[in-house]
Amino acid sequence: MLRLKEDGSTQNRHTFVRSANLWSQYQIDAVLVDTPYDLGELKRGDLHGRSDHLERVVEVVRYYKNNTKLPIWIFGRSMGTSTATYFANQLNEQSRLVAGMIIARTVKTATLSDDVDLPIEAIYHAQDACLGTPVSASQRIISGMSKNQVSQLELIEGGVSEGNVCDSFADHGFNQTESELVKRAAQFILSH
Repeated sequence: MLRLKEDGSTQNRHTFVRSANLWSQYQIDAVLVDTPYDLGELKRGDLHGRSDHLERVVEVVRYYKNNTKLPIWIFGRSMGTSTATYFANQLNEQSRLVAGMIIARTVKTATLSDDVDLPIEAIYHAQDACLGTPVSASQRIISGMSKNQVSQLELIEGGVSEGNVCDSFADHGFNQTESELVKRAAQFILSH
């Protein structure tokens, strides 16, 4: 749904598109996984667990794992936390290709199997008013981790909230706090 052009550019203003260039300062490459169809949302139904969508994620993860030999992390924001958790919950050879997971603005329907043993960081914007991604969703996932597992919840404040509270330019999308979002995620990734 990024509607990528031949040169790889897009007019999409998603949080991850706006922040893609911020990762390089931490020597981390960011790769966006696109989809040719709408993956839904809470009101219309969540399609992030579709096998063909998860297979696209596997293809991207496997490609970068095989070609870089570096640790690969999965990062989902809002409804993308469904993709991240569905991917991790597969508990198969493919899901074990990732070294850890970052979830930001966890959707309230996201769950994580007790058997997932990845390092996990949840990031939440303290002023986010989107009802579909309450802080309790992130807290539930982090508190459900075993005592031996590396996990933490980070809160971010500040920025500017514009438009619908569940859109990318509201606090929900970390509008004008993208650098802090990337910094917190990068620090967690690099320390684990």
